[in-house]
This record gives sequence, structure tokens and C-alpha cells, in this order.
Amino acid sequence: MARFHPLPVAAVEWLTDDSAVLTFAVPPALREEYRHAPGQHLALRRTVDGTEVRRTYSICSPAPAPDDEGPSTLRVGVRLVEGGAFSTYALKEITVGDELEVMTPAGRFTLEPAPGLYAGVVGGSGITPVLSIVTTLLAREPRAAFCLIRSDRTTASTMFLEEVADLKDRYPDRFQLVTVLSREEQQAGLPSGRLDRERLSGLLPTLLPVDRVAGWFLCGPFGLVQSAEQALRGLGVPRTRIHEEIFHVDNGAAVTSSRPAPAHSTVTARLDGRGGTWPVHDGESLLDAVLRNRPDAPYACKGGVCGTCRAFLVSGEVRMDRNFALEPEETDAGYVLACQSHPVTEKVELDFDR
Repeated sequence: MARFHPLPVAAVEWLTDDSAVLTFAVPPALREEYRHAPGQHLALRRTVDGTEVRRTYSICSPAPAPDDEGPSTLRVGVRLVEGGAFSTYALKEITVGDELEVMTPAGRFTLEPAPGLYAGVVGGSGITPVLSIVTTLLAREPRAAFCLIRSDRTTASTMFLEEVADLKDRYPDRFQLVTVLSREEQQAGLPSGRLDRERLSGLLPTLLPVDRVAGWFLCGPFGLVQSAEQALRGLGVPRTRIHEEIFHVDNGAAVTSSRPAPAHSTVTARLDGRGGTWPVHDGESLLDAVLRNRPDAPYACKGGVCGTCRAFLVSGEVRMDRNFALEPEETDAGYVLACQSHPVTEKVELDFDR
């Protein structure tokens, strides 16, 4: 089970005018708990005016090798969101020596190093988990190669510019970098503009053999990820080779169900080896119903994006308002996002441990 621990901030490094890297020091006793796969994320939490606020940030540092004791430090990239309750605090108030409540690593947007050709399409801060994926892959697997297509507004707004350039210098034969700027012309390379479905459909086959790519990693704003997925599917790429993580989603209408909600419903949940049954209030998500009784239930964004609240639906039926985190294979296997799930039957049973 994911757990929170207080970790001290060891460094704050500014990347651009509106983004920085926070480095946390991990004490030896917790290093095994914070062992992470390349591409996973951390949830940070604080209390504001009596209300708990959580936000998820991807780990940008390489993953520890299997025979290592675990990471001594963890680095996450944070971009300032206008009016953001957490990012404003993180970038304007946090200083070295402060302690933050940090959840142990979670997320399935990962790649364990293996031979083959891989590729990524990222936008803005979507580079953060992919940087960990690429760095870990190229360092551990000499028979692997990676093609990174990244989209940013301008050079000045590009996160991890030096780190990505360093990868290009270290692995010139195995790392291909393609940069597209939407609001700035480049002296060399591709013309400026957005990476939409039409443009990606024409661009990707010119960069690499699309059918030979073992895994595609799409990360960033919803529009870019959706366009990239549509382009890849149009090029014949199987859905199982496409992995997605959404960073920004506009609030859209919830999914409606033709079946009325039951007048009274209960949720039975198993969490960290213990179970319980509780009523679900009208309009309440299953996660909120569980949290009223089990504050240790896992969650981070409550927006259907991070996947931290993933649970197995043991029995009953639910409807999910939104799902930007679970792969089709996961939903087919019976997994749901508790933060987006509402009961359709009078009794619903979830297992957070499975």
C-alpha cells in the first residue's frame, strides 16, 4: 500500500521562469519503500485552511537498479499552474530544509529496460516521466534505442533542456531528439506549430519505422496525447503498444448513465488487509465514501488522471464519470477508478489491495 512519509527538501533547482525541480532526501530506512520504476510519480500533500490538498508530480530521476538499496534522493519536476494551490506553494514558498509529506511511488506509465526501439511524444511538462524512462533505458540496456518527439511553446519554456541535450551527447547512436516549438521559429529543424493528428500522421513515418517500435509513450496535455494516439492508430499501431499519461484535462461533462442510481447503496472495501462496509451518500463517489471511514485510502488527483485510487471491482456495478488513467486491458479485467466511480447497484465491493 502507498504511504506518506515526511521527506526533507534537499534542493530547489529552477529550470525555467515557471518550473523547477524539487529534490527530496530519502533516509536509508525508507529507501526500499521509495524504490520506483522509471515513469512513476509521487503524490505530495499539505493542509490549506483545514483542507487536505494533494498533487501528483512525476519522478524525473533515473530508477534505481534492482540490486541497489533504493534511491537516496528523489527529483520531481513542478510547473507553475496559474492559481494552483500546490504549485504556487511549491515554487514560491518551499526552501531547502523544509519537510513535505510524500507518498511512496505509484503509477503504471512505466517501462522496464529491455532491448528494442521505443518512442515518445511529449508536450510541456510531459517530458518529466519520459526523462526518467529514457535515462534508465539507455543506461541499463545497450541494445535499446529511443526516439523522442517533444513539443514546447518556446525554447525558454522548455523543461530539462540541458538534461535532454546531455542524453543526445552521451548516446548519439541510440537517442534521437526531435523538437517542435509552437510559438517560436527554430533556425534548424521542423517549422513551428502545434502537433495535431494530421501533422503527426505525416511526421512519424519519416522519423522512424513505426511498425518496429516496441512501445510508444505519450505524455502531456489531453489534446496532444489524444492526437498522437489517433495518429498512431491510423498508422496501424496496436493499442497494446501505446501507453498514455495525461497531465492536463479540461473539465468536461460527466458520463451519463441510463440506469438510475439506487436509493440506498453501500460500498464494501478491502484496504491494507482490512475490510469494512459503509453507506454511500447521494452523489458521492465510492472513494469519498471510503475516505469518510478510512482516511488512508489511496488517492492523489481525484480527477481520473493519476490512477492512484485504482481498485478491483469484486462485485456490483459502477459507472465512471471520467477515465484518463486506466488502460482498456485494466478496465476489461475489472479495475475502476474509485474517485470517478458511483454505484449502479445497491451493493458494491472494491479491493484496493489486488
